Amino acid sequence: MDPAAPAPSRQRRLLASALAPALALAQSPRMLSALVLAVSLGLTGLLWRDARNDADQELQADFEVRVRELVNQLDQRMQTYVQVLYGVQGLFYSSEEVTRREFRTYLEGQGLARHSPGVQSIGYMQLVPGGARAAHEAAVRREPGANPSYHIYPAGERAWYAPTVYSEPPNPLSLRALGFDAASEPLRRAALDRARDTGLPAMTGAVRLLDDLAEAPRSAFLMLLPLYSRGKPVTTVAERRAALTGWVFAPFRVGDLMVRLGTPRTAGLAVEVHDGESATTDNLVYRSAGATGAVNAAPVRMRSSIQQLSLGGHRWTLRIAMPHAAHVAATDRMRLIALCGALLSVLAACLTWALARGRVRAHQALARSTALAAELKEGQGALLAMADSARRSQTMLRSILDSTVDGILADDFKGSILNANRRFRELWNVPEYFDWDSDGAVLMAHLRAQLSRPEEGQFELAPPHLLPLAQPDQDGDWQLPEQALLRLKDGRVIEQHTRGLQLGREPARIWSFRDVTERVHGERREQTRRRVLELLATGAPLKTILESVVAGVETDNEELLCSVLLLDEQGEHLLVAAAPGLPPFFNAAIHGTALHGNGGPCVEAVLSGRRVVVEDLHNAPAWMEHRDIALRAGIASGWSDPIFGAGGAVIGTFSVYQREARQPSMANIALIEQAARLAGIAIEQAQAAQAVRAGEARFRRLYDHAPVALWQQDWSALHTALAELTASGIDDMGRYLEANPSQVARLAALVRIVDLNAAARRQVGAGPQDLAAITLAQNFEAAAMPAFAQALAALARGEHFFVCEGSFRRLDGVMRHNELTLMIMPGHTDSLDFVIVSTVDTTEKRRMHDELRVLATTDFLTGLANRREFMHRLADEEARLRRDIGACTAVLQLDIDHFKRINDEHGHAAGDAVLRQLGVLMLDEQRKIDMVGRMGGEEFAMLLPGTTLPAAAVFAERLRQRVALSPLQLGSGVSLHVTVSIGISVMGGKLPGGDAALIRADQALYRAKRAGRNRVELQDGIGSDRPGLQTPAASD
Repeated sequence: MDPAAPAPSRQRRLLASALAPALALAQSPRMLSALVLAVSLGLTGLLWRDARNDADQELQADFEVRVRELVNQLDQRMQTYVQVLYGVQGLFYSSEEVTRREFRTYLEGQGLARHSPGVQSIGYMQLVPGGARAAHEAAVRREPGANPSYHIYPAGERAWYAPTVYSEPPNPLSLRALGFDAASEPLRRAALDRARDTGLPAMTGAVRLLDDLAEAPRSAFLMLLPLYSRGKPVTTVAERRAALTGWVFAPFRVGDLMVRLGTPRTAGLAVEVHDGESATTDNLVYRSAGATGAVNAAPVRMRSSIQQLSLGGHRWTLRIAMPHAAHVAATDRMRLIALCGALLSVLAACLTWALARGRVRAHQALARSTALAAELKEGQGALLAMADSARRSQTMLRSILDSTVDGILADDFKGSILNANRRFRELWNVPEYFDWDSDGAVLMAHLRAQLSRPEEGQFELAPPHLLPLAQPDQDGDWQLPEQALLRLKDGRVIEQHTRGLQLGREPARIWSFRDVTERVHGERREQTRRRVLELLATGAPLKTILESVVAGVETDNEELLCSVLLLDEQGEHLLVAAAPGLPPFFNAAIHGTALHGNGGPCVEAVLSGRRVVVEDLHNAPAWMEHRDIALRAGIASGWSDPIFGAGGAVIGTFSVYQREARQPSMANIALIEQAARLAGIAIEQAQAAQAVRAGEARFRRLYDHAPVALWQQDWSALHTALAELTASGIDDMGRYLEANPSQVARLAALVRIVDLNAAARRQVGAGPQDLAAITLAQNFEAAAMPAFAQALAALARGEHFFVCEGSFRRLDGVMRHNELTLMIMPGHTDSLDFVIVSTVDTTEKRRMHDELRVLATTDFLTGLANRREFMHRLADEEARLRRDIGACTAVLQLDIDHFKRINDEHGHAAGDAVLRQLGVLMLDEQRKIDMVGRMGGEEFAMLLPGTTLPAAAVFAERLRQRVALSPLQLGSGVSLHVTVSIGISVMGGKLPGGDAALIRADQALYRAKRAGRNRVELQDGIGSDRPGLQTPAASD
């Protein structure tokens, strides 16, 4: 053995013996307990600091919640004021005229003191023109309950006034405000103008209320809401100014507004309210009790927040603070943590000292070394398992990377490529023989060579700190916010994302690439399609539309130059329709190319109906004629796709040219196909749009010169109101409208007349300038509202047409009758937004119809119903009796006795007078439900509904006696006595037939004549005679 071998062992023993005292001191119980005490106290300090931070966060969160509650409650209280004003506005809109009593009664019912704290009063300001001041003051003084000394103040002539006319409830402020002209003060007038022009609530800046003039000034504000004339349009500012009638307003003081605002949680907050965008002492309008000094205290002593609140077009700034006294309670938990941590630290130190002392005494050095050996062996096995797992993970990662749709590349900024998947090689056409592991610059050069714009790809291998926009994040990774769309020469579009990361101590970068050609082309196609549709909708020329299609292709493909050529009307020449990117001399050379000549790929594409590709125009035989022009234009290859119309016929060609001689890629082919289809659609749509515009012009001429009155009406607002009624639970709209005439009037007021033709203007007596004065009353006046309700219910049920009769009012006030046909405008089948109405003035027609009906149903001599009308009424009565088995009706037949003798002895004039007198007597005796008719000659008939045979006999006898006792005085002084014979039958029960009853009454009549005349005879239903009632017979 070499004598020098034991030297290292001796040195180790010497080193161990020298370090033994230090190791023994480090393992002594005192040192360990002191170390544990120090660590425990350190942890206690950390916990105390975290508790303090948590307490601060909780206090801040609690403060923010209180602030939000306070601001929300203030906003809700202001919204309550606005809702009160909307209610008053609704009162004015729901009544033709709101009197002082109605105004006071309405506000007394609102309970302002209970529901709207802070509001001093609610008032109404009327818009008074400058020249109507005296008339207005006199009119107000005459009102019941008005102040006899009412006048507008302050004095002075102004263009218009806004005096307070009503102000409730009565208090010093409301009484002093009567007659005050708010337009005389700039702040109030600015709010009046803003409310008038916007139609929305408006609030003034800080003002002094009238009852504060003799007291210490208190900040106050006015909330205003405009009132417009009902029925007038208020769409634009000019219309709202023209329709303005006044304002409703509510004054309130900020101090009263803030009283009892908030909850016990927000009661301890100090609040300052500033009028405006900033918080300064000049615009301070309110400061809560205890706010002085709290809001302006140092940030260390308090928490504060600045909030802004928009109210009626005006902004308030709120400064809210929490006094330092509210923070004291949060320190209790920190003290508890500090005390408990100190006690536990001492306890842990004591336990450590006891355990360390026992370990020293146990002398477990041998067991410890054995355990260390076992742990070492176990660690070696775990290391081998980790190495195997790493190999499996790497294999799995490679499989996952190769199966993704994105191309992945990783490099280390030093020229070395760390990894790349199969999709990356496919996207960038990377050859298998490329050796990029040692030199990544070769790969980057290959990538740049495929770009149409090499400057777009940031393929650099510099360290991350030298790259633009690279910043390390909190984890130490280099963030490269690099995202770009790369356009390749073959027409594809690749989306690139780059991200930096830290691999160990070295920076690295991951590139991801995705083919988004279809998405980008689809988005561009959609943009082009929308642009084309917009141009078509605006009636743009076909050249502009086609240039938009061409621009959609050339925008993302700068290497492409496009043109659209269309066949002429004869189909013999190709004309340049759009080629904005090609030189003018080139377009002029190919414009008008004949199809039968040597016109190149464009002509061939039209003739063959398929795509034609010319890889090299300079050597193509078909382009020999235009080769010099192509050289001069700088184009080397060209492709043409035929453009097909809707019927499948070729109508032109879409041509693409390139400055390099090459075949089109698949992306290029897809692009030109889509462009050709879009161009075909655009051409067809443009031609169709031109035809539609021509048709619309023809329709407009027919519409304006139609002999029938035509109206275009906008029912959109009415449609919305119907939807609201349906949503409220109304199922039967027709029955609801019939039961609520006021709703019909409200819905009718929502209809707006959009247009009417010349016949309609003539019908209502309107000129071209009177469209604004025409309303639905020119179709349906007030008496015709039931017909409008029926039309509305029918159209709401889904019917497309409705015909009805009604009446309308001309603009000169004359009432006329009309017949209306309502039709939902084509294109709006499922809605009531637009309705076409045709009206015919039927006034004369109805007058003639009424005259004809009177002639057809009335006897011209006596004015009674003629035989036709009597038989019609008899049939109706028969139908009623068949429904009501227990009812009955009496039928009377009357005949004048010896009527022929009267005509022979006294003339036909006397006979006519006798007939008229008998008609008068019969009408005088009948009830409202009875029917009297002349059957012909001297025969008359009567229907007595609900009358039995005995009761009819009593009636007939009374009539007979009255006729007999009513002599007719002739002009010659002769007194002519007339008698009648009457036959009676009854219909009903088992014998409801009207004709049979009339026959039985006729039989009874002739039996009365045979029995001596001037008597009443009855005939029952079974055909047997009954004794008649008679009087002494008159002379024969």
